[in-house]
Amino acid sequence: MNKAHALSETLQHALLDQADGALCVAYSGGPDSTALLHALAQLPEARARGLRALHVDHGLHAESAQWAAHCQSVCHELGVDCDVLRVEVDIDSGLGIEGAARHARYTALAAQLGDGERLLLGHHGDDQVETVLLKLLRGAGPEGLGGMRACRPLGRGLLWRPLLALSREQLRGYIDAHALLCIEDPSNTDTRLARNYLRNDILPRLARHWPQATASIQHSARLSRDAADALQTQWLAALETLRDPLTDSLDATGWIALPPGLREPLLDHWLHARGRPAPTAQQRVQIERQLHARAGRMPCICWTGTELHIWKGRLWAHPPQPALDPEWESPWSGQPLPLPDGSLLTLTGTVAALPEPLTVRWRRGGEKIKPAGDAHTRKLRDLFQQAAIPPWQRMAYPLIYAGDELIAVANRWLTERGETLFGVAGGRPHWSPANNPATADNRD
Repeated sequence: MNKAHALSETLQHALLDQADGALCVAYSGGPDSTALLHALAQLPEARARGLRALHVDHGLHAESAQWAAHCQSVCHELGVDCDVLRVEVDIDSGLGIEGAARHARYTALAAQLGDGERLLLGHHGDDQVETVLLKLLRGAGPEGLGGMRACRPLGRGLLWRPLLALSREQLRGYIDAHALLCIEDPSNTDTRLARNYLRNDILPRLARHWPQATASIQHSARLSRDAADALQTQWLAALETLRDPLTDSLDATGWIALPPGLREPLLDHWLHARGRPAPTAQQRVQIERQLHARAGRMPCICWTGTELHIWKGRLWAHPPQPALDPEWESPWSGQPLPLPDGSLLTLTGTVAALPEPLTVRWRRGGEKIKPAGDAHTRKLRDLFQQAAIPPWQRMAYPLIYAGDELIAVANRWLTERGETLFGVAGGRPHWSPANNPATADNRD
C-alpha cells in the first residue's frame, strides 16, 4: 500500500469501528500527531464528528510557546479548533521529568474530554515495540508485555490509538507526500533517555540481525494482550475481595496467596488507580519478602514516585512523604490555610470570624487532648493507634491551639473548648490531606 494512502485508509476503517463519539486529537506538533490530524481533517466523516485538537504546553523547553503557536497556526489552516493547555510539571514529584510531564499531560487532557469523546493519539507500531521492550526490561508480565492498549477509558471519554498497525516510516511517508511542517523536539535525540536509546541505537541493531524483529515483537504483544485480558476477569474479582474501599488498602495475606499471574497485574492495577507507577521485578521480590517480616515492624518499599507500606496486614501505597519541619507553625484566623505539605485547612459552614486567634502546627511529640464527651485526657499517640490511622500519616495532621492549649486535631478530635469556639463562629475545621489519588495514567 502507498505510504501516503495507508494512513487515510487505516483511519477510515477505524472510524467505522468506533462509530460513536466526538473526536479530539492530542496534537504535539510532532510528525506523528501532525500526520494523524492532517489525515483526519481530510475525512468528512471525521469533521462531522466535531474534530478538534488539544495541545499541551509543558513549559519545559525554551521554545514551548513557539511550538504552541505553531500548532494553533496549523489548526487554523486546517479549519480545526485547537486549545492550548498550559500545565505545571511537578519535577519534584519523584516520577522523574518524563513521568511528571506525562502525569500533567494526561491529567490536563482527561479534564477536557466530553462525555464519550475520543482522544486520538498518534502512537504507531514502532512506539508499541519500544514500549514492549521497555516493559520487558522492567520485568513486566502479560499486561505490560501486551503494550499500549488501542482503546481505554480516560476522563469522561476514551483514549484511542488508531495507528498501532502502522509504522513510523508510513507516517513519515504521509508527511513527505503532503510536505507538512512539523516540530522536531530536540529531546527526541537524547539517548540518555531510555526510549530514545532503544529507538536510535538498539532497535536498528536488532533489525540488522533479525529483520523480522518488529513484526515478531508486535505479534508477541498481541498474544500477551490476549493472555492479560483472559486473566483480568479473575484478578478483578479478587481485587473486589482484597481491597478496602474506605482506606484503598489491600489485604496482604490474600494478595500473596494469589498465583503470580494474578498477583502482579492486580498490584499494578491498584497502583495505577492511585496514580502510582508499577514496581520493578526486584521491588516485587522485596514486597513479597517483607510480607514475612517479624511482628512489630512496619516495612516500607520505595521506588520512584511511590512508598508502599505493609501495616496491620495490609498494603498501603502513596507518594513519597515530604520532610516536615516539626518547628513549623502558623497563626490562623479561619481563612483557608495552605500547609507546607500541600494539604489545606479550612472552615466549613458560614463563618463570620473566629472569636480568638489560633495557632496551627504539627506534632512535636507528647501531645495530649481531652476530646469532647470523653472523661479522660488521652495521649495523641494512643488516639491515633486506636483510630487505626497509619503511622506515616500522623505527623501531617494539623494541630490547632488556642494559646498553649490543644483544642483540635484537624477535624477528627475537638475539645469542649474547641467545640464551643468553633460553634460560636458557626463552622468547624476541615482538613484536606495532600496526595489524593491522581487521574493521570502511568501505564503508557
